[in-house]
Amino acid sequence: MSASLKIHEFSDELAQAFHDINAEWITAMFAMEDTDRKVLEHPRREIIDRGGTILFIEAPGKGVVGICALQQTSPGKFELTKMGVTEAARGLKAGEALLAAMIERARAMGAQQLYLLTNRKCAAAIHLYEKAGFRHDSGIMAQYGARYARCDVAMDYPL
Repeated sequence: MSASLKIHEFSDELAQAFHDINAEWITAMFAMEDTDRKVLEHPRREIIDRGGTILFIEAPGKGVVGICALQQTSPGKFELTKMGVTEAARGLKAGEALLAAMIERARAMGAQQLYLLTNRKCAAAIHLYEKAGFRHDSGIMAQYGARYARCDVAMDYPL
């Protein structure tokens, strides 16, 4: 990770950045779904208090430019979710650094399964996930894919 990028833990003061960065990309590409609203409006209740985590990445002079969550869906199983990076941070490798930090966090939390759900319209993100070692997985799609109407890609990470 670039020495100039800094990872921050979730705090209630950063909850608005979590909401705003995610709402920006979701509404630009898709329709906001009920599950999105619930998580974005209540990140502490829906993610932190249920055994998950949220990380933020800050770039000098730009503030918080990216966010990502690990949402525990059952004991030992985590969905990498709500990952977004602002337009202003594109090219800084903020998404790459944030994803690497989240994979390490999943390991530290004892994750037995790490997966994600996305849409093929998110081609740049899918490329980033593949580069990091995530694999396309039809079993994940069958088990969790119905969570979002927009989901047509499911991936897992070999922990």
